[in-house]
Amino acid sequence: MKKLTKSELKDFLDEKAAFYEQPKFIETDPVQIPHLFTKKKDIEISGFLTATISWGNRKSILTNAHQLMNRLGNSPYDFVVNHSKNDLQNLEGFVHRTFNSIDLSYFVTALHHIYTKFDDMEHFFKQFASESSFQNGIHQFKKEFFSLPHQSRTEKHISDPLKNSAAKRINMFLRWMIRDAKAGVDLGIWNTLSPSQLSCPLDVHSGNVARKLGLLKRKQNDGKALLEMDTKLRSLDPKDPVKYDYALFGLGVFEKF
Repeated sequence: MKKLTKSELKDFLDEKAAFYEQPKFIETDPVQIPHLFTKKKDIEISGFLTATISWGNRKSILTNAHQLMNRLGNSPYDFVVNHSKNDLQNLEGFVHRTFNSIDLSYFVTALHHIYTKFDDMEHFFKQFASESSFQNGIHQFKKEFFSLPHQSRTEKHISDPLKNSAAKRINMFLRWMIRDAKAGVDLGIWNTLSPSQLSCPLDVHSGNVARKLGLLKRKQNDGKALLEMDTKLRSLDPKDPVKYDYALFGLGVFEKF
């Protein structure tokens, strides 16, 4: 593919973003899980837990995310705030790759702590996000989330951008919560925060496509690469840079670009 001018690149990515950001996108994507719910806190919790296990085979992610919601009685907020120790036995045996029932039980306990202390996750991120980024907010969230006694193995399931992680899964969760719902994919339930603050969920697919298009030079998909790509995407659309996640992901996964 010939090198595109900035204007040509924007037109190309705008077209691809619009093509992929359609309701049919959710048929094969983990974002379908929070779409099962209508109450804000159910959407938040189901989205957060689903994003946490969103790595590996997509079919396996969807199967296990549906199973996880079943184990929470398909009422994730009610389970989180009202569960007893006996209820946590419902989670025994759950596993997705390296995320197991020990991790899941702690996540439920930690979410109870977050909702008790901050009312909901939007309030937490509103408090700690900067005007242009959620990276410090994610760092503070991880710190608060793991402030209760826990096994150290569980910490790896939330990444820390201030330790040079691209934090793909939690950035994807934030996209789901904040971007406008009118296209039928993202849920747009956090109105006090802006899409301009979001970072692209950088993974192997979006990273490879970004390099081919000249959006990214760094070879690793880490925090420094995310900053580099964010800067380029914000120059194309400062108000909604993460719409291009659809273009990059779609080109990589569906078009083998």
